[in-house]
Amino acid sequence: MKKIGVVVFVMFVIVSCSEKRFASSEALWEYLRNPKHEYFQNKTVNGVDFSIIYKPTDLLVAQELGKENATTKVDSLRNKYEKYMYFNLSMSKNNQELLNHMARNKQQFGAMVNQLAFGMEQKVHLYTSKKDTIAMADYSYPRMYGTSGATSLLLVYPKEEKLMDSEFITLSVEDLGFYTGEVKFKIPTNIISNQPKLHL
Repeated sequence: MKKIGVVVFVMFVIVSCSEKRFASSEALWEYLRNPKHEYFQNKTVNGVDFSIIYKPTDLLVAQELGKENATTKVDSLRNKYEKYMYFNLSMSKNNQELLNHMARNKQQFGAMVNQLAFGMEQKVHLYTSKKDTIAMADYSYPRMYGTSGATSLLLVYPKEEKLMDSEFITLSVEDLGFYTGEVKFKIPTNIISNQPKLHL
């Protein structure tokens, strides 16, 4: 009986040590933005800067809770959000939104607005190491009207079993008219299954 207690304690210590928890959203964002933790990646192709960052479940939970100190809601919100993966994709040229570079051509500008608002599921793809495609569940494109330094989207994908069984997943962005070709990000799945949490 003593041995079982020791084993359980050791396993608890291992899990506790491997699970990272942060006191605030700001501290968690700082951790995520450090490239060595693999949650953040960036590339520059033909003058266009691409960056992607994985947004853990607890950041969405904290965002919905806001300043409300409703700890009773935490578990239900975690259950709501943990079924999906969330990625922030940012794209910019000369530290400006992509639309800023289409402003002089009304036709191109209109086509780009339409693409960003309604057609990014045709331009951004997620697939496993076995080339199984994961369909995008949803995405959000907030119009910033030139006030931001980048075009940003929140991409939402279901946590399908075939995806989490894969050692890595690849998120690819097709050329959006800036002669970048296809831009790919290789994301290890262990950062998602072992994602950091907040003390909520």
